[in-house]
Amino acid sequence: MNSTPRSAGIKDIARALGISIGTVDRVLHNRTGVSLKTKARVLETAEKLGYKPNLAAQALKLNRTIEIAVVLPKQISHFFDPLRAGIRSAAEATVGMRVKVTFHEYPRLGQGDGELLESRLKEKCDGIIFTPGNPRKLDSIINRLTAHGTAMLCVASDAPSSERIGLVSAHAYTSGALAAELLAHKLARKAHVATITGELTTLDHADKLRGFAATLAMLAPHLSLLPAVESHERPKEAYRQTIALLRGETKPQGLYISTANSVPVLQALEEEGLLGKIQVVTTDLFQELVPLIETGKILATLYQRPFTQGKVAFESLVAYLLEEKKASPMIRLAPHIIFRSNLPLFTDRLDDLTDTSQS
Repeated sequence: MNSTPRSAGIKDIARALGISIGTVDRVLHNRTGVSLKTKARVLETAEKLGYKPNLAAQALKLNRTIEIAVVLPKQISHFFDPLRAGIRSAAEATVGMRVKVTFHEYPRLGQGDGELLESRLKEKCDGIIFTPGNPRKLDSIINRLTAHGTAMLCVASDAPSSERIGLVSAHAYTSGALAAELLAHKLARKAHVATITGELTTLDHADKLRGFAATLAMLAPHLSLLPAVESHERPKEAYRQTIALLRGETKPQGLYISTANSVPVLQALEEEGLLGKIQVVTTDLFQELVPLIETGKILATLYQRPFTQGKVAFESLVAYLLEEKKASPMIRLAPHIIFRSNLPLFTDRLDDLTDTSQS
């Protein structure tokens, strides 16, 4: 016997209130002809009963295919491949719906995304899932696509000044705060700490730095924060700048790598004989990090749950397109802290969460 509770439907709400199904349907689809008092009663009862609209039925009513474009960078594959896999997983689950998903790639955040989004103006689609690298440069394009009738949903980073419909991401400020707290616990004496990020024009990276700096100042005033190093998501530049940092006059005893592009940074630490001597907090989880966490060379990594971000972003966009109320999705996921002790809980799923076959 299936013990999963059945979701309340329109009939259940009508029965609970002693009113017609047609009246409930008009309220839930925001149509006229219902008093404000009745509307309030219906919405309150719908919430109490846990009513969820039947998206498949609503999709059939449209009598057309919903077209969604996914515009994401090729780099950093450690993060964006699992994110794409999450979107594909959610798309495959849309049984009974006519939803078409197309994937588009550009080299890296801030390079080629504007042109790809601009080209979407020529090909009508209902919604776009994308990561804004430099929102200031993209705001006008996002607004034009919105005016064109395309629902623009940010994933992994935000463009808050644009007319995007919402955001699905890990809580960036909290990620930075967690990294600062971890280093504060490990470095009890006066020391310098550094951050290596991607692009500070990307809001996700800027928010992580804000959270890191604010928490460090509050919890560990004995730790001095060096100027942030921007790698611009270029591996060679990340390696070169890390070498310069490690050989500089002021050497850090703690390091927060706030981008998933950490391999060249870790390579520089290894070559300088400092991996395992400097306390390092990384971002996300992939195979290269596993042995370093297992041996204690990395203190912890902050997992941004890219697969879940992709899955939730797709589900949220489809719901937005099908529900007439069109509530804007603003979803920030809590980052997971991965230590050596809980690493096995995540490594078993690594291969499943990375899918490059259709990238």
